[in-house]
Amino acid sequence: MPAAEGMAGLAKGLAILELFGEATPKLTISDAARLTGLNRAVVRRCLLTLVDLGYLTHDGKHFLPTPRLLRLGDAYVESTALPQVAKPHLAAVREQVQESASLAVLQNDESLFIARSEVKRIVNTGVRIGASVPAYASATGHVLLSALSPEDLTDYLARCAPQARTPKTPGSAEEIRRRVEQARHERAAFTDEELEFGLRSLAVPVADSRGRVVAAMSVSATAGRISMTQLREEFLPILREQAEQLGRKL
Repeated sequence: MPAAEGMAGLAKGLAILELFGEATPKLTISDAARLTGLNRAVVRRCLLTLVDLGYLTHDGKHFLPTPRLLRLGDAYVESTALPQVAKPHLAAVREQVQESASLAVLQNDESLFIARSEVKRIVNTGVRIGASVPAYASATGHVLLSALSPEDLTDYLARCAPQARTPKTPGSAEEIRRRVEQARHERAAFTDEELEFGLRSLAVPVADSRGRVVAAMSVSATAGRISMTQLREEFLPILREQAEQLGRKL
């Protein structure tokens, strides 16, 4: 609920914008009303205003985001210290392993990618700045969850409802806890098609000068190109070195 001096209309519009994502790339008025709990008349006014402002388009039934919406994410990346400071380190990883490198933080029980250094290929892993993936199914998520207190991890597992993205996706609280504890012990996490068919990932924690884990640095590659042995033996030392260098700046 916005503060008394806040702008309720703005809060409602932002709530609607936050609905758009991989699972909901387009919305009807009914969809948005159901997901936000707002009445249809309010939702309709908000959606049409966002169309007028250029953030959404309307095909007569569905509302879809436009490229202008990317400006909101770009503003964060361009003005926030962590993504900016991380850029050269992600680029160094990319140059050494010839795979794209990313930085993610934990937000709303998901790994949110806030910085990325991309290798140009016809086929890539599909990760982009502003995208988020379930923490329980991702290497970055396992690393970020491993930094939670025991109580916070227990709370997360209690509210987590894992969905099988592939047959390898961790499907129970016990399995997720095991993977998180393994990531805490190794200070690294690996996934092999748990999140997406044909995708392998490696992530390590980025700890600031006070020892607090503030992000996870990762590399993802297709299974046909990179083996799990390569991830552990060749990529892990490089990723750890750059994560440590980044951490010393924070």
